Amino acid sequence: MTDREASMSAPSPAALTTRIHFSLHQLVLPAGVVMLFAGFALADPRVMAPANLINILQQTSFLFLFAMAQTIVIIGKGFDLSLGPTASMVSVGSALAMAALGSGASEGVIVLAGLAAGSGLGALVGAFNGIVVGFLRVTPFVVTLGSFNIATGIATTLSGGHPVQGMPELFFRLLSTGTVLGLPAPVVIAIALGLVIHFLLRRTVFGRGLYLIGANARAAEVAGIPVRLILMSAYILSSVLTALGAMILTARTGSGEPNIGGTLSLQSAAAAIVGGASFAGGSGSAGTTLLGSLFIIVLSNGMNLVQISGYVQMIVLGVIVIAGVLLDRLRAQQS
Repeated sequence: MTDREASMSAPSPAALTTRIHFSLHQLVLPAGVVMLFAGFALADPRVMAPANLINILQQTSFLFLFAMAQTIVIIGKGFDLSLGPTASMVSVGSALAMAALGSGASEGVIVLAGLAAGSGLGALVGAFNGIVVGFLRVTPFVVTLGSFNIATGIATTLSGGHPVQGMPELFFRLLSTGTVLGLPAPVVIAIALGLVIHFLLRRTVFGRGLYLIGANARAAEVAGIPVRLILMSAYILSSVLTALGAMILTARTGSGEPNIGGTLSLQSAAAAIVGGASFAGGSGSAGTTLLGSLFIIVLSNGMNLVQISGYVQMIVLGVIVIAGVLLDRLRAQQS
């Protein structure tokens, strides 16, 4: 091998730095989760109770879906402020669709109608965000801020500000109370969807294109990648994931809730950033987002058990997001 060939095959210093940082993140994050769990267990032994461990597992599966939705658009150098309100709108819309059918159809048909309505609403929001961001080149923050208000208004108007009842028992069994091989249904669904998203991001043209767009959109265009189409697809996929997570939460709460989105936008961003996603674009994965979600849930669960105020918990989440962004900026400068 000639010197020229060796230099072309050898990774650049920047690439080596990125790999080293990624490997360290893969090691530090699991250690951080274990240390956080151990610390809260020492403060309150109830953390180790089987019922609480199952609760942590289920809560992590919920957050993982929303965090993965956020991660997808962050990889493309975007962000979705409308995630929480979209979840609220989907919760109300799917519940209303099932309640409208009432006893006039079988439970299976009613559940399918609810799932279709919820997924359709999510896809519509994603398509709107994706078209305006990808094709009209409007800043994601501005677009999703507008979607935030639109979705909030629709959820409140459709529900009248009240929970929506009238969903069939099958809906709850499929998405909440049922089990598969001893695992709660939400956990099984999250695992299945996580594997699908991992495959899409790592093994498809869409996934590879999305990473390249996030890292360097101009280079992606030069390489012939359909940047606008991929960005629109990313926002649609993100919002459909949000919709699925919202319907699982709806099944858990037992009603369509106009406020179910709550702090999901902040929590999902925190989990994505802790999981290694970068607002600079081009980084993030399903596996590390899962660990980020577990970190946030263990932190939240522990703070609840030691009776830390919910308002203080919001402050902590905000600090985590800011700290994650600052650390990411420092890492980029070092690279």
